[in-house]
Parts: sequence; structure tokens; C-alpha cells
Amino acid sequence: MKRREFFTLVGAAGAAWPFAARAQHSEKVRLVGVLLGWTEKDANAQKRLVALRDGLAELGWIEGRNIQFAIRWSGGDVERTHAFAAELVSLNPDVILTHGTAAIAAMKAATTSIPTVFVVVNDPVAQGYVPNVGHPGGNITGFSYMDYSMLGKALGLLKEIAPGVVRVGFIFNPDDYPYYEVYLRTLQAGRQTLGLDVIAMRVHSDAELEDALAKAVTEPGGSVYAAPSTFLFAHRRKIVEGAAMRGLPAVYGSREPVEEGGLMSYAPDQMDIFKRSVSYVDRILRGASPADLPIQSPTKFEFVLNLKTAKKLGLSIPSGVLAIADEVIE
Repeated sequence: MKRREFFTLVGAAGAAWPFAARAQHSEKVRLVGVLLGWTEKDANAQKRLVALRDGLAELGWIEGRNIQFAIRWSGGDVERTHAFAAELVSLNPDVILTHGTAAIAAMKAATTSIPTVFVVVNDPVAQGYVPNVGHPGGNITGFSYMDYSMLGKALGLLKEIAPGVVRVGFIFNPDDYPYYEVYLRTLQAGRQTLGLDVIAMRVHSDAELEDALAKAVTEPGGSVYAAPSTFLFAHRRKIVEGAAMRGLPAVYGSREPVEEGGLMSYAPDQMDIFKRSVSYVDRILRGASPADLPIQSPTKFEFVLNLKTAKKLGLSIPSGVLAIADEVIE
């Protein structure tokens, strides 16, 4: 290469470097609001948040370079959930990810324009969050959680594991998840099929939760079902410990309480749902409209059984039930 051509090339490249640096420096930073129904100290919640961040990083969204997060933890408190929803809307993020029914209810009331992706919400059409599964049409889309038929299947598994159970206390917080009032009637109508009486146990606080567990053992053959919700997830240790103390067979709406000493759970895989939600957050950040992104159902389900707890309760697990368990904790 001739001397003049060499210096011309170097000069051109040098002139381009400041432009490249300025272009990188001026890359637009997107803001993602996140409203979670757990407490910040919850290790399982932190794992889901890591999955969200890592998933977006794999798609090119690097925190501190082109994306930032505004994260709020409601701890299953409904009033706090509404306050945080309003706070996130005031930040005008590019998209908001919400976890749980209380969070999407609060966000729907707070904004009709900011794109919102929900995770772990049962039957969003019946609850009025979107008009249509295939074409949500507004600013909300997301990933549903449990088909209500799964509740009946979970109770059927409980009956196989604990044939002496004749009554199930269905524990839920109507402020956190009011639609259970509707579905309870379906469960109660199916008494002959299930071979179980399903009793509504409405709780709003630790004290009412204690009362519900105490009432479940007033007669022989009692058990409880801790319905999937952010409130009960936040209070899961109290339920696990209270059920163990009273010798109550208990069913849960996620695997975490079973890992911590609960008897069993039959539910979708929440971690998988969080990982899948990354694709919608990414697509919205790149210009897609939530109105055109169909509501997605769970694709992975898990039946988790704690054998140690079963033995403490004096239960002998049928081999057929053991064979279909996705995970057996010993």
C-alpha cells in the first residue's frame, strides 16, 4: 500500500471512531416496569427475576446499556399493589410485566395505554382483563396460569393419596383473587364426582389464616387446598407449618410450598412461564403491539410430592400415584 493511501485510510477510520462512540453512547435506554406479587427477600422470586433479566440479555437487552428495570415488590398486599401500579405508570415505562391477578387488576385500572404483559393469571378472559385469547385487542397480553379443571385434578390426586379425606377447606383471599368465588360453585357442584365436600375459607390476614387452619381440623377427615394466589404464596410457610402442626393433608398451587414441607402440588411450572414471557417483552420493545400478541397457556405442568411429609401424616402413597409424579421429595 502506498504511503499516501495508508494515511488516508487511517485518517478516515479515526474520523469514524468518534461517530461510532457517540452512536453507542446515544443508544436509547428502554425502561421495563416489573410488578411482582412476592417479597424481595423471597429466593424463588429472585430466581424468576434473574430468569427475566438473563433472557432479555440473551436477546441483546443489556442492563445499563439499552435497558433499565423499575421493580416493585407487593408481598401479596393488595393496597400496596395498587400504589405500586400507579407509581410504575407515572414512570411511563416502555412495557410493564406484572405477576399475579392482583397486579394485573391494579395495572388495568391504572393505564389503558402502556403495553402490559401479565404472567400467572387464571382465565384472563373470564376475569375481564382481555376480551379475547387469540386477539387481546388492547394494551394487555400475557401468559395464563391454571385452567380451573386442574383444581379438580389436584383434589382427585389428594383423594388417592389420602382416601380418608372427606372435606377440603378451599383457602383464598377474595381481595387478591375474587374470581375463586365463581369457580368454587363448580367445585362444590362436583361433590359426588370428587367424593369431597369443598368448604370456602376466605382469609385476609395472618390471623384469619390461622383460624381457617384450626377450623379444618374440627372434624375428622379434614384437609386444605391453598389456592394459587400471590397472597397465599407470600404466606406459604405459615400454611405449611400450620398444616404440619395439625396433621392436615394440604395441596398447594405451586411447587415451592412442597419443597418447604407441604404434601403435594399439581400446577403449571411458573419458572417456565416467566422464561417464556421474555419473548413478549422483547417483541413489544421492538415495536410489536400487545393487541396482536395472543394470550398463551402453560405448556409445562408438574406434580410434586413430598414423601417425607406423607410419612409424617401416616399416608401410604399408591404406586400408581408415585409413577406419575414429576418429582418426589424424600
